[in-house]
Amino acid sequence: MEFSIQLSADYPDKAYGGDRVYADMVEQAVLADKLGYDAVSVTEHHLMNVLMMPAPLTFAVKIAAHTQRIKIMTSIVVLPLHDMRTYAGEVVVADIFTEGRLLLGVGRGAFKVEMERLGVPMEETRERFDESLDVLQALLSEEEVSWDGKYYTFDPITIMPRPVRPGGPKMMMAVMNPDGIYHCTKRGFHIQTTPLAGNKQLLLDQVGAFTRAKDEMGKKGEDLTLSLSRVSFVTGTEADRQAKLSAAEYYYSKFDNVYTGPGLIDNGMARPLPRSQTREELDANLLICSPQQMIDQLGPYAEMGVDRVILSMNFGVSQAETLESIQRFAEEVMPHFTSPAGAVAAE
Repeated sequence: MEFSIQLSADYPDKAYGGDRVYADMVEQAVLADKLGYDAVSVTEHHLMNVLMMPAPLTFAVKIAAHTQRIKIMTSIVVLPLHDMRTYAGEVVVADIFTEGRLLLGVGRGAFKVEMERLGVPMEETRERFDESLDVLQALLSEEEVSWDGKYYTFDPITIMPRPVRPGGPKMMMAVMNPDGIYHCTKRGFHIQTTPLAGNKQLLLDQVGAFTRAKDEMGKKGEDLTLSLSRVSFVTGTEADRQAKLSAAEYYYSKFDNVYTGPGLIDNGMARPLPRSQTREELDANLLICSPQQMIDQLGPYAEMGVDRVILSMNFGVSQAETLESIQRFAEEVMPHFTSPAGAVAAE
């Protein structure tokens, strides 16, 4: 089982500066590369300080320039927010500049406040995503592509430059429904998913759907991977664990607002709101714990056949502490699950 660091921007104070936020994320990526993590992950979000990353392909190129071997995943880019006729070319260029290390994770968008402020009604996101994905794959695979659909109508075009890899970079689909996981796997997509709070049966069903699809595909599916996303942090003392849990609790008071709540944003800053979830329930749903507890909780994922766990450590904790957690995980947890090639000691 491999591991990725989710480079999710936390920007609680404008005085900190966007340049410092992204410099911190590059530093995390460089450390992850040195320590033998399999990948780093960047997401796409606009108009808010929570998960702030309006240019994931640009950031992927920046990361590639500062690292040597680590994969760079977009998890995810929101296809309905882009015009595939121009976005396809941006994907090709990013794939070239990242020297083939790009894994393009795609999705339809989950934050209503974000989507609708950018002119995409949530009730249209499924249809828009499905057509956008079809258009993107056609443009990356074929020349002189024309289209006559609900959201795209255009005469024959050929994106330039042509992809270095046939069909462009490998794609990863963000999907939770087991039936959706099965069908997306059968279409040749890598899969990123996450279990619902405390729902072990759902996780078993998700992994089972992926495994069944791979088995049915034979050699065509042998390189496909299943990634599982979890908020995680390696702590020392119980007091330290409680402090990190408090930081996560405050972070989620903003995240819930823009994800499932009313979407109250003041000059780009998501407003913290009271949460319905108790602190105890939140604690049970996150991997904020000692190295040994982390090993114990990750063990079942490896046994199930999860290929990669995406660790989200950016939830309002200081840069120094985040770097320490990345290093402690690599040194004390990761060796129990994998022996990364090319890892070197961090300076």
